[in-house]
Amino acid sequence: MENQLNSGSLDTLILGQTLLVSARKVSGDKIHLEFAEIINAQTNVSIVGEFNKSDVNFSSKARRAWVTAEPVDATKLLKVDFGPTAPWRMSDRGEMLDLDILNPAMFDDTGKGERVQMLIKETTEPTEYQKANIQTTCKRRGKNGDPITHQGAYIFSNTTMVRASRFDGHTELIADTQADLVSEPETELASMI
Repeated sequence: MENQLNSGSLDTLILGQTLLVSARKVSGDKIHLEFAEIINAQTNVSIVGEFNKSDVNFSSKARRAWVTAEPVDATKLLKVDFGPTAPWRMSDRGEMLDLDILNPAMFDDTGKGERVQMLIKETTEPTEYQKANIQTTCKRRGKNGDPITHQGAYIFSNTTMVRASRFDGHTELIADTQADLVSEPETELASMI
């Protein structure tokens, strides 16, 4: 199992696959690794996604996760060159390295590789950043839709990348229906600010 550059793309990514899209140089001499995966956890709980397949707001677009890394450690773990000799290119977002590695693996000191995959954990407890930016960080009904709540509280969907052996399943909270709402989200928003 080796990580092969240009072995996948966002256009051909399907459910069950992970893509290491790119790396971007960020402050502190670190890099951001961008991962993408199509997650269809909603259909395990609700049929809403299935009944709205034709609505672009419900389409199965790839979810993203970003991991900040030291280039030397990322090179060792992924066996991909993230050093100064890699083919970095300048973009409007800074120096980028296009990767498009399908189902990337992390390697241990013995050379054994293990696939990484995305893990989604939904919660009603926001991080400090999410709390300060509720309108842009809470889960919404479609791209510009109303906020989604669980038992009257905003839902925050957090993504991270894990080794496949540590994947313990996505956590998806069941969304309130209008009849379920105990309190108005705007009232909760005001109390959180």
